[in-house]
Amino acid sequence: MDPAYPVCAEKVEFLRAHWQSDPCYAFYGVDGTTCSILTYLSQIEDFCPPRLGRNHSTLPWHQKPLSYTDKAEIRTTLGLLYEVISNNSGPAMNFIRSRVERMSERWIQAGLKMRQSSNKTISTQMKVLLYPGALAGNVGQRFEAMVKTGGPLGELVQWADLSACLTILGHNLTFSTSQHQLHSLIGAAPSRGSCPIQRPLTFDLIYTDYHGLAHLHAAMGLAFLHYQCRFRILDSFGTEPAFNLGRYARMHGYKTLWGSWVLQPLQYMTMFPHTPDNSFLGFVSEEAVREAVREEELESDAYRKDRIAVIYGKQDYMWQGKSEYVEVISEELETHATVYQPPGHKSNLPSFIRNHGLLTQEHFLRLLRRAKVFVGLGFPYEGPAPIEAIALGCVFLQPRFDPPHSSDNNDFYKGKPTTRQISSQHPYAETFIGKPHVRTVDITNKTDVREAVRAILRTEVKPFNPREFMYEGMLERVHGYITHQSFCSKSVPTWPPESALKVHLGPLGQSCVSVCQRSSHVCEPALFHHLNNPAAFTRLGISCSSMGQEVNHLFPSYSPWGQHCGLQQEPLLFSCAGSDPSHRRLCPCRAYLPGQVALCPDCL
Repeated sequence: MDPAYPVCAEKVEFLRAHWQSDPCYAFYGVDGTTCSILTYLSQIEDFCPPRLGRNHSTLPWHQKPLSYTDKAEIRTTLGLLYEVISNNSGPAMNFIRSRVERMSERWIQAGLKMRQSSNKTISTQMKVLLYPGALAGNVGQRFEAMVKTGGPLGELVQWADLSACLTILGHNLTFSTSQHQLHSLIGAAPSRGSCPIQRPLTFDLIYTDYHGLAHLHAAMGLAFLHYQCRFRILDSFGTEPAFNLGRYARMHGYKTLWGSWVLQPLQYMTMFPHTPDNSFLGFVSEEAVREAVREEELESDAYRKDRIAVIYGKQDYMWQGKSEYVEVISEELETHATVYQPPGHKSNLPSFIRNHGLLTQEHFLRLLRRAKVFVGLGFPYEGPAPIEAIALGCVFLQPRFDPPHSSDNNDFYKGKPTTRQISSQHPYAETFIGKPHVRTVDITNKTDVREAVRAILRTEVKPFNPREFMYEGMLERVHGYITHQSFCSKSVPTWPPESALKVHLGPLGQSCVSVCQRSSHVCEPALFHHLNNPAAFTRLGISCSSMGQEVNHLFPSYSPWGQHCGLQQEPLLFSCAGSDPSHRRLCPCRAYLPGQVALCPDCL
């Protein structure tokens, strides 16, 4: 047996028994003979030595494509994107296309502003595939049906804004919602997932979601592991490191339907900056189209509000058990809804509600421009609508959750790869925006609700939009990621720079998310490697009676019992989120730009 190919014999026996289990083996020339099996295992999968008389050439899917030398230049048109998305149809793609078209002028203006900036690092032009797997196959059909009836649009908002953002930044996009087309684009063999793709992957980056990740895995065989560093996963609610590493998740009770893909946690991209172990992608808060007004009226009209409330909840079930809460609000405000009403069905809404039915986004934003209050019912969680309402001058009134919602006590979060404790319907709005734009109340306490509404009516609140949800902010953030994040390199990350590091030793039982937040910083997982050494403990004045490396998502940390200092053995488990009553976490915190949590002052 050749020691350089220790599993060759095992693979030969496997294929002798299973070569007919997947048509891809026959596609690559396997016919059950030992000769054909050895040829396949040496030339396609690299598990066996080259055959006598043949040179060992690079695997066909391993070869590096020609390197790109073109620089990404800011574009002043979205014309290329319209061409790319015109090949996809259906309600979801219509929503994406409509949003891009409505916002195109502002995207272009933001791009021009960025081009004039002198501090923008030039990045290489990337060839990028956008593949929202939730819109493909059977899952896609179900998603499309929900879009028509007021279903979740947050993910579509992100796909629309990401595609516009990448186009303005000068990258070359392909957009697909077809599994069949995906196979063609990546050069998949006719396969059930057993064999690698036929040629090198031609995309520098692939943005997808959990469904798309499964589709890629089923089409790429061994090549999936080789190219997974190029994947970016849109993941609204986040994936913590303890759930991401399959064997660790199984051993320690973190196994869920999601997670276990063994990616770098920063490859997951969230809707809001709630999981610093992941990258915050976000979206852009869309503005309502202003009706033409005389110039002298503009200033006084800008913040004028009607005495109305708009309820956040487009489907009947979201209103269940909330009638008393909404009734208290209706005592002070004319109350409007945008609930989907199936043809021929009687409305279940209270009689005092003025229901507009499902509105187009343009009409919905115009309604918000008139409204004084945008009212959360408790669900949907963490969507884009409250941010857009606040940007239009509404106050967001939302329920407080006590106890907090989590995967332990809430069906929606159950099975999601996160341990987050959700203290309100929209934690970002509560934590990063707050009063006077956000009021969080116990909705079972009528007095609290009534007082909150009256306080809102006494207060003039101007529109507010954090930079990270502006066009310029998203361009800045995504440009930073593409320019500086490299998950294909074996070296330790150099972005953010070490100069951004602020080291904190947390109290027992607190995660680094909480520790950094308390000091008005954010946890930065890319800086953990600077703390994962004995010198870091010494600098903090910690005396270690013992020190050891361990595969543990709580490390690096200090345990006062026995004065044990623990170092992280598995870099994929560096975790801002981990906490335990017996450990004090060593936390890599950093400052962030005002209104731009994803970037530090030294990051641009």
